[in-house]
Amino acid sequence: MEIKLPRQIKPSDTEKVTINLGYVDLGRIDLLVEEGFYSNRTDFIRTAIRAQLGAHGAEVGRLIERRTLDVGLRDFTRADLEAARDAGEVLHIKVVGLARLAHDITPDLALATIGSINVLGALQAPPELRAALAHRTT
Repeated sequence: MEIKLPRQIKPSDTEKVTINLGYVDLGRIDLLVEEGFYSNRTDFIRTAIRAQLGAHGAEVGRLIERRTLDVGLRDFTRADLEAARDAGEVLHIKVVGLARLAHDITPDLALATIGSINVLGALQAPPELRAALAHRTT
């Protein structure tokens, strides 16, 4: 079975995250925005997150390598799963980023070919696939 490298995720491919902040922290962020250091609250929060990820970049890189994780966007098509089934292989999906299961994958095919799913980020799959694979998702 041919192994494909995952595509990079475009900046427009985002997942919404909600956080709760104390009023003082929020006020400090608003002050920095008001003074022109950041264009808005989201700009500040993204910058802060990227700074922390950058500060831990070497550690994250080692963890990704040790855990043999795909990074970025990883699409799984019906043809991918059929090829795994025909080769007698079971897939263990491990992704940091976004994993997508195609809409034409049947629950039976997914159960026959996917042994486990570990996605650090987001998993996009039709509801019937999510339900069928719920016990294999960590």
